[in-house]
Amino acid sequence: MIKESTLKPEDASVRDTVGAGDYYLKVIKAGQTLRILDLEGNQAADTLFYSADDPTERYSAMDTIREQGNAYLSAGTRLRSNYNRVMLDIVADTCGRHDTLGGACATESNTVRYDLDKRHMHACRDSWMLAIAEHEELGLSKRDITHNINFFMNVPITPDGGLTFEDGISAPGKYVELKAQMDTIVLISNCPQLNNPCNGYDPTPIEILVWD
Repeated sequence: MIKESTLKPEDASVRDTVGAGDYYLKVIKAGQTLRILDLEGNQAADTLFYSADDPTERYSAMDTIREQGNAYLSAGTRLRSNYNRVMLDIVADTCGRHDTLGGACATESNTVRYDLDKRHMHACRDSWMLAIAEHEELGLSKRDITHNINFFMNVPITPDGGLTFEDGISAPGKYVELKAQMDTIVLISNCPQLNNPCNGYDPTPIEILVWD
């Protein structure tokens, strides 16, 4: 569902640019609003959410999909944890649909999907692992990398229940906005993928804005 935001960029307390292939790891407080902005269009932002008070509580695709009865995420979606508590609400969305089934790219999946010579290519799992290693104070480990959301990514479900990776449906300036219902660790890999259409074969920066 398309829903415009009423928030103004000039009023944001945080405004960060995340380069293609880089990560973003910050804590947002309950009541704050986070915007992920697709600067140049068709850029996938692979995102994990954890409770800042207890990182064993984290975003759950299964609980979110079950409760809303829809496999896609958009304005009105309540992102639920593995304890079935609401972590964040999607309060605005100008893209219209986001994936939470396709998972994240990894060196292993690059090899299986594409070719052995693709194994060395940087992947979202690498970005997450680097973020965790560089921020030990958050208490995360590789075991905490589980369900993620692929904001702006187009992964249609086929009639026989399979998934396909298709050209993106985002465009320059599209965004998704989330309001935190608990103190939340946000871990984003700005996807470096070159082998499927999720980034238009040309990874580009995104921008993160936060309002108090």
